[in-house]
Amino acid sequence: MEVVTALTGVYQADGSVQGELRYVVGKLLGTAHCALCDITHGSVREKRGFAACREALPVPLRNVHLDERSPEIQRFTDGRTPCVVGHTPAGLVLLLDGPALDACEGSVTRFRDALDAALTRLHLRFAP
Repeated sequence: MEVVTALTGVYQADGSVQGELRYVVGKLLGTAHCALCDITHGSVREKRGFAACREALPVPLRNVHLDERSPEIQRFTDGRTPCVVGHTPAGLVLLLDGPALDACEGSVTRFRDALDAALTRLHLRFAP
């Protein structure tokens, strides 16, 4: 069984001040949506429940914006964001895509359940 040594979540937004403002305005107008943002953030800051979820994971989880992706993550996730990617010794694996994140409906609990289900479905486990 392959092991996941780290996780990267990719938001569907740029992290610059201009990118954040563009996202907020788009969200208010109904023209921008990021299911990962809905899971990780409340109105302004990170949800306490998400911070607790991240800390409870046995591997590191780093969330990045589109303009913060490493070249490897950018190549793997182009056209697939928002998403959560698992890092394995064999390479990157898409664990949760946009529809899977949408199905969480902003719930941190559903996110963790979906993550565990994806690991099971893909015959993966977290590294000890």
